[in-house]
Amino acid sequence: MRLFTPARALVLIAATSLAVGAPALPASARPKREPAAEAPPPPPPPPPAGPVGLPDRLVADAAGYEGYMQRVGDTSPGFTSAETVAAALKNGAAYEPKAFIRGAIAYAAIAALKDPTFVASLRDAGNSPEHRRQMVADIISNPVYVFQFKGSDAAAGLAREALGEAVLRLTQTGRLIRQAAYDVQHQTWSKVQVVDLPGRLAAVEAESANGIAPAADEVPVLEKAATGAAPLPITAQPLAPPYAPLVARALQVAAIAALGEAQDGAYDELASMSNDLETELCLERAKRDLYQCLAVAKPNYEDIFCMGRHEMLQPSACVAAGAGVDLPPEPLPPPPAEPTRVANRSAHHHAVHHTTHHPTT
Repeated sequence: MRLFTPARALVLIAATSLAVGAPALPASARPKREPAAEAPPPPPPPPPAGPVGLPDRLVADAAGYEGYMQRVGDTSPGFTSAETVAAALKNGAAYEPKAFIRGAIAYAAIAALKDPTFVASLRDAGNSPEHRRQMVADIISNPVYVFQFKGSDAAAGLAREALGEAVLRLTQTGRLIRQAAYDVQHQTWSKVQVVDLPGRLAAVEAESANGIAPAADEVPVLEKAATGAAPLPITAQPLAPPYAPLVARALQVAAIAALGEAQDGAYDELASMSNDLETELCLERAKRDLYQCLAVAKPNYEDIFCMGRHEMLQPSACVAAGAGVDLPPEPLPPPPAEPTRVANRSAHHHAVHHTTHHPTT
């Protein structure tokens, strides 16, 4: 048993006093607590895609094509003078094959951009500048690449319909003009030789060299259609691949436009894509055939025939083949009337005095 003695008590008191009186450690000597690590800020979102649309010059090409097809497709077969024939002949000659095809493809691309699913699927895939650059490279190098995107079949149907509407109208007009070369021969002026045959041919060749006249009034309409603000009034059923060349090219151009990568600086590259060699060669052959036809044509009604066949029917067939459009068959001639003795005498008298000449082909 330990006893509590005075001496032991003094030791305890002294120890307690030292403990109480000892100074505290300074704050700087205490161990520091490491601050919690802060998360880095999130990266900025990628730049958004540019607006949907085409270069101004390509829209102008499309407007020129549309204007030409409307003007020539509206040609009336009711010619009343040599002057009306000459004016229509020059009007129909005013295109250059490369520019014509470029405008046709651009116009079909604008029609394809009407489909919202096609546009949205491309923009969803092109969600960064890197993705968009790679997609544009793939689109240019491989037309089939576009076919994988949702809505491409609907866009292709719209593109072909846009080309087909104008082609069918021009075909119908060409057939009427060709027939007019026969029907007009009851008018005396139609059998008169064209004034200044070499000058007429030179004027037609000059119109061809000048190319399609600008259609400034159509440009604002097509600009709005290309951006989706006011789509073209065209409807069509979806079209499954494979596609005819003009439709496939139109889908390529439309896909780049949907990605927002078809700005004004891209015109040259897009223009070089907007071509098809077979269609170009076909149109050049139609031009040569027109010049050869006019070189041997003399009376005015033969100019009408050259116009209908080589300025309308041949070019429309070229575009129809390039777009995969089926043209309606030629109408069958009416059946011959039942001959009678009186009718035969009348027909013989008419043939002698009112011979109908077959135009030079």
